[in-house]
Amino acid sequence: MNKQDYWNEIYARREEVSSLLSAYWHRYSHVGTWQFWVAVAMLTIPLIVLYFALDRKKIWEVLFFGYTIHMLWNYADTILELDNYFVHTYMLAPFLPFGISSTASFLPVAFLLVYQYCINHNKNFYLYALLMSCLFAFGFAVISKMIGILHVRKGMNQFHLLLIDVAVAYCSYWLTKLVMVMKNGKGSPGSRFIIVKKLDFNKYRIYSKAKS
Repeated sequence: MNKQDYWNEIYARREEVSSLLSAYWHRYSHVGTWQFWVAVAMLTIPLIVLYFALDRKKIWEVLFFGYTIHMLWNYADTILELDNYFVHTYMLAPFLPFGISSTASFLPVAFLLVYQYCINHNKNFYLYALLMSCLFAFGFAVISKMIGILHVRKGMNQFHLLLIDVAVAYCSYWLTKLVMVMKNGKGSPGSRFIIVKKLDFNKYRIYSKAKS
C-alpha cells in the first residue's frame, strides 16, 4: 500500500471504531446505567469540593499544579488506552476521552489538595504525594477493576500505575516550582532558570579584607 492507501484504511477503521463505541455507549454506558452516574460523580463532586477547599490566596499556584497534573495524566491515559494497556470501560459520552472523569477532575483535585496542604503546613510533598499515589494505585484502581469500570491489561499492574502517579505528581511539582521561580524573578534572565540564595556581598568583602 502507498501512503494514501494507509490513510484511507486508517480513516475507515476509525469510523468503524467510532460506530462501535457509539453502539456500546447506547447499550451499556447510557444515562440509565449506574456506571454513567459513577462517572458523573467522579467528575463533579471533586470540583465542588475544590470550590470550597481552594486557598484563594494561592489560587494561581495551586490551580497551575492541578492543571499540570491533568495534562500529564491525560497524555499518559491516552497513550495507555491507544495500546490497550489501561482502559476505562464506561464513559460520559462516546465522543469524549474515556477517562475524562479521572484525568480532568478526580486525580487532579486530589493531588492539588495534597499540594495545597503541604505548602500551607510546610509538609514534605514528596512523601504525601507518594502516599496519595499508593492510595490510588492499590486502592482506587483495585476497586475500579473489581466493579468493572477499569481494565488493566497486557501485563500492566498496580505497581506500574504507582510509578505513573508518582512521576506525574513529581513532574507537576517541579514544573510548578519552576514557574514560581520565574514569576518571583521579576524579569531577571538569570533568575528564571537558576535558584540562587541572596548573599550579602558586603559582608563577604569585609570578611575577605579581614583575612588578608
